Amino acid sequence: MRSAELERLVTDELSGDPKIDSEAIAVSVEDRVVSLRGTVGSLRQKWEAERAAERVRGVALVENYLVVKILTGERRQDADLRGDVLRVLLLDSRVPTGVDAAVKDGFVTLTGGVDRQYQRDAATFVAGNVPGVTGVDNQIHLTGPATGDVDTQEAIRRAFARDARLADDDLVVVAWNGTATLLGPVHSVAERDAAVAAAWTAPGVITVDDRLTVIHDPLLEE
Repeated sequence: MRSAELERLVTDELSGDPKIDSEAIAVSVEDRVVSLRGTVGSLRQKWEAERAAERVRGVALVENYLVVKILTGERRQDADLRGDVLRVLLLDSRVPTGVDAAVKDGFVTLTGGVDRQYQRDAATFVAGNVPGVTGVDNQIHLTGPATGDVDTQEAIRRAFARDARLADDDLVVVAWNGTATLLGPVHSVAERDAAVAAAWTAPGVITVDDRLTVIHDPLLEE
């Protein structure tokens, strides 16, 4: 697929998503790598734009350079914003009470320790949806119990086998000292994300090293 055609498809996907105000988003494509530039009104819209681009068949990677620009009337003092972020973190049952947040110029930094990756993801999600937040840096570390490398590898392979989105025959998992390295070909960004998410579900995983390759689909050739 030519870059111009892929660019048109991504632009159409963005404009067709009601969750995104795509008027100020510029799309460019080179070698199946999509770049998003421009401004959006919230961090949630920035995330949604990236997901929308990743859904398009033929996309190998999305580079998200969108800037969150809060309207003047909706800007918040950092102290007030921090209070709201801490409040939503406390109310979400997935986020342990030890997670803390600092805010500077609307940018949130999360710290603390949690047992599993889904708890880190939940903290990012709920903090990023607070009105006025322009970005989230998740520095929360994982403190879950360690498991043997063989057990971790087997748990990840079973997770791959359960996931209907994955054709896992060619996927390779190497676990060592809490790091799960994923290698092999996948057919879309969505499939790569599913593999990474599946790896994170395994007990003992502290880091996922994503070395998966999104392969070109010859059926997309013009």
